[in-house]
Amino acid sequence: MTSQVTDHGSVTTMPDAHVDTDAEAAANNKAVLEKYDRESITRHITQGPVKYLIAGVCILYSLFHLYITFNPMPALLQRSVHVGVGFALIFLIFPASKKSSRKSVAWYDWIWFALSLSGMGYLIYEYQDIVTSRGGMANQVDVIFSLITVVCVLEGSRRITGWILPILAGIFLAYPFVSHLDFMPDRLLTRPYDMGDIFGQLFLKTEGLYSVAIGASVTFIFLFILFGAFLARSGMGQLFNDLALAIAGHKKGGPAKVAVISSGFMGSINGSALSNVVSTGAFTIPLMKKVGYHKDFAGAVEASASVGGQILPPIMGASAFIMAETTGLPYSTIALAALLPAILYYLGVIAQVHFRAGRRDLKGIAKENLPAVKEVLKARGHMLLPIVFLVFLLIKNVPVGYAAAYTIGFTVVISMLRAETRMGLSDILGALEDGARQSLAVMAACAVVGIIIGVVSLTSFGTVMTSSIVTLGAGSLFFTLILTMLASMVLGMGLPSIPAYIITATMAAPALAGFDIPILSAHMFVFYFGIFANITPPVCLAAFAGAGISGGDPMKTGFLSLKLALAGFIVPFMFIYNPTMLMIDPTGLAVTAKEFPLPPIVDIITVVVTSITGVIALSAALEGYFRGNMNTVTRIILTIGALLLIYPEMMTGIVGGAIVLGIAVFNIKTSEAPKPTVSV
Repeated sequence: MTSQVTDHGSVTTMPDAHVDTDAEAAANNKAVLEKYDRESITRHITQGPVKYLIAGVCILYSLFHLYITFNPMPALLQRSVHVGVGFALIFLIFPASKKSSRKSVAWYDWIWFALSLSGMGYLIYEYQDIVTSRGGMANQVDVIFSLITVVCVLEGSRRITGWILPILAGIFLAYPFVSHLDFMPDRLLTRPYDMGDIFGQLFLKTEGLYSVAIGASVTFIFLFILFGAFLARSGMGQLFNDLALAIAGHKKGGPAKVAVISSGFMGSINGSALSNVVSTGAFTIPLMKKVGYHKDFAGAVEASASVGGQILPPIMGASAFIMAETTGLPYSTIALAALLPAILYYLGVIAQVHFRAGRRDLKGIAKENLPAVKEVLKARGHMLLPIVFLVFLLIKNVPVGYAAAYTIGFTVVISMLRAETRMGLSDILGALEDGARQSLAVMAACAVVGIIIGVVSLTSFGTVMTSSIVTLGAGSLFFTLILTMLASMVLGMGLPSIPAYIITATMAAPALAGFDIPILSAHMFVFYFGIFANITPPVCLAAFAGAGISGGDPMKTGFLSLKLALAGFIVPFMFIYNPTMLMIDPTGLAVTAKEFPLPPIVDIITVVVTSITGVIALSAALEGYFRGNMNTVTRIILTIGALLLIYPEMMTGIVGGAIVLGIAVFNIKTSEAPKPTVSV
């Protein structure tokens, strides 16, 4: 067995026969990550005072968030510190371009560093006067510091997320300056706004830069990213990989199943599909290719599994906490609602992997080359306890921030039980630094989305967008869903999942409210499609990253990822038409209900059985194999039966079940029939 260090600092045990320890492969993986993931392009300052300055600020940044969890400051102040210090760190860590030096901080970045802190310092100094004397009305100095902060946010987010999000924010920012001019369409006309109106909205209120998005980032998301950093330092990545290998590595097509399991769990915790593709894929993709999976398919499996982690409870890549903040629903309600759709998604991916392995007779890894489940659990199984502890606290309705902070402390204590996982002082400080660094991309995205939210709130643009979607949908729920899906996917193609969700939740999700759809169903719908844009051609960055590691064709990998994730594109329509799939009883619910009663147990069992059977049948139809190969006509009939089963109605379920059962029996019988002998 050989160990390999992943990008997250964990160590992965791999069979010797399947390990590529070549430095060239590691360099290629790093190049792939930097090509598709802007936040991976960082400076590497290994010595000198700047290194210790960055580390020190990161550690203090993390400690600040732990402190305000139990000793909260006024919302505007703690959000301004979160943004000001966060962007100051971005200008020290992230170079202005790929060509900039990675070994030192450019002189102009020190100016950006100071400007980022200046807006925060001004708000702290003037806070009492702003909230008491001026009532949030901006004066000339306010406008100057607001303008400085906005420019810092746009430039910092460009460095860490790329051009698309800042350009989109810039377009929204320009709108109130021209929204009263004659050339604007009638629906977009507004009253004139001056600089004080616009920049006061963005800087002095919690409806702009320091909006609900940054509120969730500072209160919830940062702590869960920090929790993930502590898990990584204690070896959680190795636990997931080794456990997946021990459970599924020897099965038919085992390495692909290992990829789905390990990438799903890691994706739920770290929330970054691209980095998960590269770090986990460096381990799983060579194994898949070794047992016979085509390189395009291997990259697609890793991409679809990594992206799906963001819909997988309990953490869902921290997006669940943004949804909780946006909708006002308890986290536990959102996590429970997400459970069955996530299971269906991963079941669909694993089933396709399994049926392809059966059709091509792909074996697993020999058991003697794999770790034993007992040994894996003995060495690191105790590190599953922090996740169990976190879920327990959340179920008990402990405030989310408290639950995250308590679990971080619990992780440190539990890590002491084994030498392999024990965290010393250097590990704790390292986790504090890692958590701060990893939080910057989400913070930047939430801050720049705050510009969009501020403009939408100031100008009522969101109402215009919502009415436009409803008008184009011509009063049809189905067509409105299609338009909402397209809007979510277009935004998701160029944006990280969290800002994509926030924007669509602000402008697209309200369009569904007119159809008496529960708020949770509407938000989960746009959330799903914003995430799956990462594996939807033509711009499918997660699939491109998978292809970069596997050596496959990017577009072919993208379309295979889309095929593997097909259940994820069907299920959102199903839970809109029948919220039982989200564990919601739709009977007599108001659209804005904050607590949803559970459906009757019979309805839950019915939807679970029919939807699971339907997803497995759909996977078999897509691969053309169940116990034996299927012809085109059989696949089409099975697809119809599968879709009828997934659609949560009694009559469709009965008809679909009969079709699927008939096809399954027929396929088993024909696959077991003796082959005719041919005499020569």
